[in-house]
Amino acid sequence: MKPIDFDALTVFLQTLVRIPTLSGEEEPIMEPIAEEMRRLGFDHIFTDANGSLIGIVEGAQPGPTLLMDAHVDTVGIAPGAPWRHDPFAAVIEDGRMFGRGTSDMKGALAAMVHAAGSLDRSRLAGRVAVSASVLEEVMEGVALATVMEEVRPDFVVIGESTELNLNHGGRGRAEIHLEAVGQPAHSSTPELGVNAVHVMIRAIQELEALPLPQDPLLGPAILALTDIISEPYPGHSVIPSRCRVTYDRRLLAGETMAGVLGAIQDLPAFQERVTATIAQGEHRAYTGAVLRGPKFFPAWKLPADHPFVQAALTGLRGAGLDPKLGAYRFCTNAAYSAGVAQVPTVGFGPSPEGRAHIVDEYIELEELHRAAQGYAGLIQGVLGN
Repeated sequence: MKPIDFDALTVFLQTLVRIPTLSGEEEPIMEPIAEEMRRLGFDHIFTDANGSLIGIVEGAQPGPTLLMDAHVDTVGIAPGAPWRHDPFAAVIEDGRMFGRGTSDMKGALAAMVHAAGSLDRSRLAGRVAVSASVLEEVMEGVALATVMEEVRPDFVVIGESTELNLNHGGRGRAEIHLEAVGQPAHSSTPELGVNAVHVMIRAIQELEALPLPQDPLLGPAILALTDIISEPYPGHSVIPSRCRVTYDRRLLAGETMAGVLGAIQDLPAFQERVTATIAQGEHRAYTGAVLRGPKFFPAWKLPADHPFVQAALTGLRGAGLDPKLGAYRFCTNAAYSAGVAQVPTVGFGPSPEGRAHIVDEYIELEELHRAAQGYAGLIQGVLGN
């Protein structure tokens, strides 16, 4: 393995952070990533139908395929919350690089690219694919499905933040829509109508009293109300005839769409005027491809003693790290790789989960560099001969 050039890695990450990449607007970042892959000697570099960029490093001997994934889309800059540093300047101060996407998750991508580029191929049996995937922030795992159709991996590493620990599970996510239908009336005679908001309030009270499961690795399932809208709005002297609510439901391993919805639909308030459905997502990639599907992204768990988990641990320890085992509390692209496709998956990346989406997002440069060493060690642990 060649020494990783930490200075070049840092400059590469600065290049990536300086390119704004909202979901569906990732195209400008792909050529700089491809250029760095070419400079580092990747064997194959191409994009899939959604515009995700894939680079492949071939080992000297045949063997399994290890896919390492990092999404390049980011959330936007929230209005009214000033940043101390320009979010797209990639300023370095006191050993930290500031900017949108530094931790979530261009830092992991940069580290993966440099780790794969440092490999001693004569010691590898198999191949390593690095994907810079799109649209993760809006539909976790949906774009990764197309990457996996191209690569056909035997194992997957998700680069979302773990503080350099190793995750072997993660919560999923569902977006649930409730709709209550009432009967409009003049607000001077409310008794002649049925107020949809009042109907919805009863449904919310029943739903929030519904017991939720727990998992020793993933923690508790979560149900969080994220918006409530009545119609007509503004309501000028009229009783609202419709009320819609959105819930964010954090899922545990084994939960299904039918099970999650069924528990809600069986509640008394949902027998007459209130319905519950899984939201449908539709997002356009920069290539023009349209990704559609239900916003139900499964949770996942891999046993701690699974050979892939143990090989990854061995590789990380060989790189000088001391990772603990854990699980993601948020949803990642592993919802597809592990939750749907059932391909053995782990998570490893720099920074803590809580640094995602914040004002003055940053990454510790030391942690960035150690992540690159960790990725290289992980690859060697899984594919080394």
